[in-house]
Amino acid sequence: MGVNLFDLTGRVALVTGAARGIGLAVARGLAGQGAHVVAVDLADAGEYVTALAADFPQQHVVYRKVDVRDEEAVRASVDATVDELGSVDVLVNNAGTASRNGLDTLTDDEWYRDLDTNLRGMFLYCRAVEPHMKAQGDGRIINISSISGIMGGPRSGGTGGGRSGPAYAASKGGVIALSKWLAKELGEDGITCNSVAPGPIATALTADVAYALDDQVIKRMGTPEEVAAAVGYLAGPGAGYVTGQVLKVCGGAAIG
Repeated sequence: MGVNLFDLTGRVALVTGAARGIGLAVARGLAGQGAHVVAVDLADAGEYVTALAADFPQQHVVYRKVDVRDEEAVRASVDATVDELGSVDVLVNNAGTASRNGLDTLTDDEWYRDLDTNLRGMFLYCRAVEPHMKAQGDGRIINISSISGIMGGPRSGGTGGGRSGPAYAASKGGVIALSKWLAKELGEDGITCNSVAPGPIATALTADVAYALDDQVIKRMGTPEEVAAAVGYLAGPGAGYVTGQVLKVCGGAAIG
């Protein structure tokens, strides 16, 4: 029999922003691959985690309420996970915010909110797991970016506002750059670091946004599960030789 290149049996995955949308799909997908899952979110995710635990009774499924901008809370959540489950083998930084105001209307508070949540929150979690992953000589870090961080955001409209704003684009571009830096820094310790860049994905946060899907090769919205599948690949043993890469899940909106 061949090796299952997606098998995460016994591995511990920590997923931020796991209460809904992409994060919830990622948590469910990794559990489906056999991982124990620590679901982190600022929102109350108890009902979702209870349902997830019921679907995967052979695995540990834990919810931790954490503001990813709070360095002390971030470190405490990682340390508690290692104490209770033995390791953090997979880190998925998904928590994020997205202002859609343009350059002339964006407030300083919105700018700092997107940068602090999307980029600094990712940095804090990466820094918190680093010593644990180094000590075990193994780890997977997967950071959720966006094609906005590559091309400045797809054209969109609708009642939910226009394309993602400059703070979101800047923060997601930073996620990609920092992921590449980390890949070079941590590779010799057996740790890979990659980013996944979704395009327009159908979630509650994008329900009122009309994307220009005719600009895409595949003319539809993506699903959270399609993003989760990309994360599942990068988290699995089949991606052990893949690091510093940006995996775009965007229907061809950002080819090149």
